[in-house]
Amino acid sequence: MALSITDLKKGTIFQWEGKPYKVVSYSQKVVGRGGSIVNVRIKSLSDGKVLDKTFKGNEQLDSADVTNQTVQYLYNDGNIFFFMNEETFDQFEVPARLMADSAGYLKESDRVQLQFFNNQPLSVELPKNVPLLITYTEDAVKGDTSSSITKDATLETGITIKVPAFIKQGDVISVDTATGAYRERIKG
Repeated sequence: MALSITDLKKGTIFQWEGKPYKVVSYSQKVVGRGGSIVNVRIKSLSDGKVLDKTFKGNEQLDSADVTNQTVQYLYNDGNIFFFMNEETFDQFEVPARLMADSAGYLKESDRVQLQFFNNQPLSVELPKNVPLLITYTEDAVKGDTSSSITKDATLETGITIKVPAFIKQGDVISVDTATGAYRERIKG
C-alpha cells in the first residue's frame, strides 16, 4: 500500500529504499498553490540510525509490513540473543548489534515484543518499565538518606544506574527502559 507524505505522523512505519523506518518526529510546511514539504526525523528499524529527511509534494512511500510477536527471552551467547514464541515454540536469533542498550534490561524468561520485517527479526521492544534486583550498592551514610542524593547501583543484568541513597542491596526497583533511570522501589 502506498503512503502519501502527509500520512507520515509520529510513530508511522514505512519502507524507504527497501528498508523499514519509523517516524520519530514530523513537521509539515504548506507552500503556495497547495503544495507541501514534510520534514521528518526517521529511525532505521534495521540498524538504528537516525536520519533527517525532507519529502516534497506528492511523493509516495511504501508501507512496511512489520509484524510483532510476543516472545520469551531464553539466553545469549554474547553475539546472538535467543527468543522463543511460547505458542508455536519457534525460536528466533537476534544479533547483539540489534539489541543495543536493550540487553541490559533483559532477564531469562522475560516476555518482550519482537518485530519482524519480511519474516526476519528486526528489533526487540521492551516494556516501558522493568523490575530488576540490585546486586550491589554502597550503604547510605547515616543521616544522608535524602532522595536527591544518588549513588551507583549494579543490577542483576550487570548494568549500573543511579539510585537514591536510601536504596539497599537486595531491593527490587523499577527501571525506565527508555532512559535507564530509576523509577521507584518495588515493595515486596
